[in-house]
Amino acid sequence: MEREEFCKNPAERCYHCKKISALSLKLRAAELGLACVADGINVSDTGEHRPGLRASTEEGIVHPFIEAGITKQDIRDIAREQGLTVWQKPSAACLSSRIPYGESITLKKLRMIEDAEAFLAGLGIGQLRVRLHGNLARIEVHKEDMGKILEQQSAVARHFRSLGFAYVTFDLEGYRSGSMDEVL
Repeated sequence: MEREEFCKNPAERCYHCKKISALSLKLRAAELGLACVADGINVSDTGEHRPGLRASTEEGIVHPFIEAGITKQDIRDIAREQGLTVWQKPSAACLSSRIPYGESITLKKLRMIEDAEAFLAGLGIGQLRVRLHGNLARIEVHKEDMGKILEQQSAVARHFRSLGFAYVTFDLEGYRSGSMDEVL
């Protein structure tokens, strides 16, 4: 949050953030005597707008899943076969990805989004995003979960307004990874 190039929220926001985090991770790895730093980016992530991937690659971060040709579904399958209880855990992107490019990122906005998403998760919604557009919340969930929210629409609207949202809307296209990149 101290970096202006991040808070201004350009389309390359993730590049700046990943550069900062990669440098910190490399320093820590050196302190621990580790040979490299690896991440969890996989082949499924390469088709999306991922400026952070470029930054981490520039910083020498290793991408073993990409190198092995492993997709997100492959990772889920491997985790399930190994008996890991998190094999179906919903993906969790950075909260700043819920704010349109060019609109400043602030702690207040990030907290609003985080609290709104926690409320919806408490209703039993798995994969979801609350996108912030000015003072409007745009809710994205899988279509099969839309009914859960509609059943609780008064409580959802009331809670979101208590967080500072003036308007609460539903995205009729449902949840989709990278929907904020559709304008690029």
